[in-house]
Amino acid sequence: MSLLTSLLGRRLRSAEEGEQKVGPATGVPMLGLDALASAAYGPEALLTVLLPLAALGLAYVLPLSAVIVVLLALVFLSYRQTIAAYPNGGGSYTVAKANLGVRAGLVAAAALMLDYVLVVAVGISAGVGALISVLPGLQPYTLPLGLGILLIVTLVNLRGVRESGVAFMVPTYLFVVSLLAVLATGLVKTLLSGGHPLPVDPPPPLMPASGAALSLWLLARAFSSGCTAMTGVEAVANGTTAFRPPVVRKAHVTLSLIVGLLSALLLGIAYLAQVYGVGATEPGAPGFESVISQLVGAIVGKGVFYYVTLTSIIMVLCLSANTGFADFPRLCRILATDDFLPHAYADRGRRLVYTAGILTIAAASALLLIGFGGVTDRLIPLFAVGAFLAFTLSQLGMVVHWWRLGQRGGPLVVNALGALGTGVALAVILVSKFAEGAWVTLLIIPGTLLLFTAIRRHYASVAGQTASALPLDLSDLTAPVVVVPLKTWDAASHKALRFAMKLSPEVYAVHVQTQEAQETPALADRWAELVEEPARRAGRPVPRLTELNSPYRALFGPLLGFIGGLEHRYPGRQIAVVIPELVERRALHYVLHNQRATTLKMRLYFRGDRRVVVINVPWYLDD
Repeated sequence: MSLLTSLLGRRLRSAEEGEQKVGPATGVPMLGLDALASAAYGPEALLTVLLPLAALGLAYVLPLSAVIVVLLALVFLSYRQTIAAYPNGGGSYTVAKANLGVRAGLVAAAALMLDYVLVVAVGISAGVGALISVLPGLQPYTLPLGLGILLIVTLVNLRGVRESGVAFMVPTYLFVVSLLAVLATGLVKTLLSGGHPLPVDPPPPLMPASGAALSLWLLARAFSSGCTAMTGVEAVANGTTAFRPPVVRKAHVTLSLIVGLLSALLLGIAYLAQVYGVGATEPGAPGFESVISQLVGAIVGKGVFYYVTLTSIIMVLCLSANTGFADFPRLCRILATDDFLPHAYADRGRRLVYTAGILTIAAASALLLIGFGGVTDRLIPLFAVGAFLAFTLSQLGMVVHWWRLGQRGGPLVVNALGALGTGVALAVILVSKFAEGAWVTLLIIPGTLLLFTAIRRHYASVAGQTASALPLDLSDLTAPVVVVPLKTWDAASHKALRFAMKLSPEVYAVHVQTQEAQETPALADRWAELVEEPARRAGRPVPRLTELNSPYRALFGPLLGFIGGLEHRYPGRQIAVVIPELVERRALHYVLHNQRATTLKMRLYFRGDRRVVVINVPWYLDD
């Protein structure tokens, strides 16, 4: 069994695609991990902004979280309608493109792509942050831990859609059950104590107020940070093609489970954080402990159940990157089929997944983790902009969709309210987080649009230049003039020259003589014996040998000059360059050879001469 098969599994046939489809039980961990895991870092981000208010900030956690949940409900209702109207996936890109135009669709696609990359980076960095809360000694290894987790998630996704969903089922449902159990325990203790429960393991005392005054601006910043808890909700609408039939019903059930669980977790965490006096600690500072770690410790203590719950939270936070891995390649595939990305993104690999998209999001996320040192809070300002821009465009597109269908009632109103809510939230996020890094998205998204446009223009140019409806042209079928570059006389040269003589009676063998090669016997000394005499005996035209002297040891310049001379000597004739090439059976052996054949081929291609045809004649080496 090869290493590749051991890592990724056996190659799947196209006919096995149906076996890779999933239902709601697998769909929740595959497409909902980011949304569910955001219950851990969304409140954390919100409370971090309220740090200057100390204990006073806790009074605003529940109201702000309630606003976020209301907005989440609007988005949920809107995406239920999107799934029914566009069951073939694509989400915001498909809806915006169909109803608002190609440009709006591309803006939504660029926003989604940015969002998915940040889903991966933020999820992993949040997971590492939770791990450091439990094991503070690991803080110096924040970045290596993040990159290691990214590698594992990448490999799991390369194994296939179903495998990634099944692999993440246990940690996902362990996370949901254990955290809900903790929150239920906290609520019971709160009720029994009249609203003032005693923490089992008291959280760190809140920092003294810094003198910062409560302001609408501070609350807006806290709200925009807390809105990161809504990212990932669009994943089901974008990834409907992953579900088994009936697709719409299974997607609806999956979305309902995800949003229902997320709402319960957000409200439970917000309320109990306020009751138990749990606030944020300074990210990246010594003694950092996540909000969720403090809250679980306060409710059930730091015993066995604490470690079980925190382990599940850490695993889900780290694996929440899977949502980005599940949807980013599918979005890239749709863009590639529309000629806005390289066509390689539409090709499925050995496990029926879009390998190019998986590797791209892995590389982009790794760069983000490295650039921001793996610290979640530094990535938060970038996070929600892409998601809410995609939300808003999707809802506006659905409003136009219902209007065109003549439906002026409930569905249109729901999407209109969704567009209004997410649009206002987007404006708040952009304004409040602009100076903290949100401005970067205003560069990334237009830059991505320019890339899309350039790729589409290239494919349109290629299609225009290669289009033809003419029948086969059988005029002027004169054999080409053939050039065979030879370094020495060996088996590869022998094979190439034989092939060249099959193509044409006019064959030129060219040997470039450098100073280093003067010590070896000249090819001309043996040419008559090795080539001319056998050709005459067989009654075949004799290939002509030309030796070119190269005092500056250049190989390609003299050869290209010779080919140019033939073009002048034979106007209107094609020139076929037959290149002998050694082919290794093991990739690692390629570094032992200079790859001059490949370089020569590239040089000939880049000359752009349409009369020159390049033919490789491989000589396969044994293992």
